[in-house]
Amino acid sequence: MNGVVGSIIPIILFVLFFVMMFGIGFILNMLMKTTWFPAYLFVIVIVPAVIISYWKSDLSFLGNIEAYSLVDMLTACAGLVGAIISGTTIRMLRRSGFKMF
Repeated sequence: MNGVVGSIIPIILFVLFFVMMFGIGFILNMLMKTTWFPAYLFVIVIVPAVIISYWKSDLSFLGNIEAYSLVDMLTACAGLVGAIISGTTIRMLRRSGFKMF
């Protein structure tokens, strides 16, 4: 039972972060009329905030980077992909003639 649950949790995390960043990015794009702001925001604010909050002073830089697991890195990538896809979606809607986006 633990093996099945342990393999489902990362999949739920990937989908959750993708959908969350897509939704936040889509709303920010509609409000601010910018296309790539959510992707920039993710890279400039969220990634460093997560790295700083889990930084261990007794480890070296490489040791801290290696402390993150593959699931952590793939979850962050899923969020970034969601932010990028939201920008792409907004751009496509604007080119299709939807002025409200």
